[in-house]
Amino acid sequence: MSGRVGDLNLKQAEILKEFRGRIQDVLPDLPAQHDHYLLRWLRARSFNVQKAEAMIRKHVEFRKQMKVDTIISDWKPPEVIDKYVSGGMCGYDREGSPIWYDVIGPLDPKGLLLSATKQDFLKTKIRHTEMLQRECRRQSEKLGKNIEAISLIYDCEGLGLKHIWKPAIETYGEILTMFEENYPEGLKRLFLIKAPRMFPMAYNLIKHFLCEETRRKIVILGGDWQEVLRKHIDPEQLPVVYGGTLTDPDGDPHCRTMIKYGGTVPRSYYVQHSVRVQYDNSVTIGRGAVFQLECDITAPSSLLRCQFSSDGADIGFGIYRRTKEGAGQRVTEMLQVLPSERYNAHLVPEDSWLTCPEPGVYVLCFDNSYSILQSKRVSYKVEVLPPPADGQMQSPHSRGDRRLQ
Repeated sequence: MSGRVGDLNLKQAEILKEFRGRIQDVLPDLPAQHDHYLLRWLRARSFNVQKAEAMIRKHVEFRKQMKVDTIISDWKPPEVIDKYVSGGMCGYDREGSPIWYDVIGPLDPKGLLLSATKQDFLKTKIRHTEMLQRECRRQSEKLGKNIEAISLIYDCEGLGLKHIWKPAIETYGEILTMFEENYPEGLKRLFLIKAPRMFPMAYNLIKHFLCEETRRKIVILGGDWQEVLRKHIDPEQLPVVYGGTLTDPDGDPHCRTMIKYGGTVPRSYYVQHSVRVQYDNSVTIGRGAVFQLECDITAPSSLLRCQFSSDGADIGFGIYRRTKEGAGQRVTEMLQVLPSERYNAHLVPEDSWLTCPEPGVYVLCFDNSYSILQSKRVSYKVEVLPPPADGQMQSPHSRGDRRLQ
């Protein structure tokens, strides 16, 4: 049995019922509550109800932390990402699923990562995925059948050494992990076209981020790739440049109003060239070590701002609040306010600010525990601003700012 609605054996049906009962408290926080949606999580964990429950609860926290429900309406990518990250949704396959194109060749990974934070790229991909999920729901209503996954076309023409730059591979790996953990069964198939000779090397660097089921959905096409695409996609839904008849209203065969083709990022966007922060302090964090900095917040709604950069490599950073008095409490016992992530602060200086909902001791944690060989030098500046008067939000203004609540 496939584990889909209408194709469940007795045991799978019982597990679905149990799963729904176990997650009743978080169902309202999910984008959908129907059986089609819940079965995606069960299939992703081979109908192990405990693992599926843990996965979906983690996803609920992810949605809250990243403000996923409003990311389409309330957040826009930085200009450099909007202009120079290639790809886009264009057309539907013969079964009605949306098609997303990733155009690899024109991408300038180094220019992009020197111009925007890794977190901005993650949020951009979350936004793209949410837009595709919304389009799947629209197609389901329009066609009267369940559409829950997309077709993906990877155009690898021009793939080169610039694309396997280590920070780019690490960022791409985090994006793939995010997709696997939070959008299970969201990919129907991936057509990989125009792969150069170096593709196997590039694929080996990222394949460990993909689960076995996702790997099975990758179809590497040869010289007859246009013919194969037409078997799955009506020519009217396929751009001329990819073997179909679809063009933009002005006749553009590349359909540039729907698919962006990126390009080399001008150096004027490089943050290191435009941001000059006078840091108050610096510290060398040994390999495998953690550095903690305490901030005493005395008034609710105070603004905590932290600017930092690292030398040579990325650094982990998170914010916690003590729940017990004294200095003996471990980070793992504190309340997590901002989950720890690895920041490419050696490429783009980080500028984060947090509205502290209540007073207390907040602990800023710079984490180098994952590095067994390399110490990191971190320069930082921390400010605490009083609550805004008369309901007006105080906001620092800097190219790298992002609000964390």
